Amino acid sequence: MARQIALLRGINLGARNRVPMPALRDLLAELGYEDVATVAQSGNVVLRSTATAAQLERDLQSHVAEAFGVDTPVIVRTRTQLAKVVADNPLPEAEADPKRFQVVFLSGPVTAPIALAVEAAGLAPEQVAVCGREIYAWHADGIQKSPLARLLTDSKLGVTATARNWNTVTKLLGLA
Repeated sequence: MARQIALLRGINLGARNRVPMPALRDLLAELGYEDVATVAQSGNVVLRSTATAAQLERDLQSHVAEAFGVDTPVIVRTRTQLAKVVADNPLPEAEADPKRFQVVFLSGPVTAPIALAVEAAGLAPEQVAVCGREIYAWHADGIQKSPLARLLTDSKLGVTATARNWNTVTKLLGLA
């Protein structure tokens, strides 16, 4: 069974899309997933499964919708893929500011014109690098005020996206 990381997008933001992590862990264990663990309250799950990433994404989205009434996209990476995301970080200096440094996980790669537009946006001092199914983004003045963050949405990228800060990414890798 492969170790996989599931990222549920947009849950537990204030009173919206509530999914209690203990109940989610219990549900997934009851469904036969093994070694289920969560990190933080924002929908980060590490588990063992024989399912492919695509199947696990569909299954978890369905289970969460049925059990909690929350229809949210799920993006999955294997432990090996997440380790590569960390090892291949093109913005290593941003690791010094892990709360403002995010990895945006994508459901698929963005088109070449979109990738070029994001990287050429000229939003200094913010930094960005598009790398396949991930976008690395350092938000100099924080994420709330970031013009770059407004470019990294599903509607602008043309794919499903969910972001995690560097602290969460490295915790997930450690747990996996």
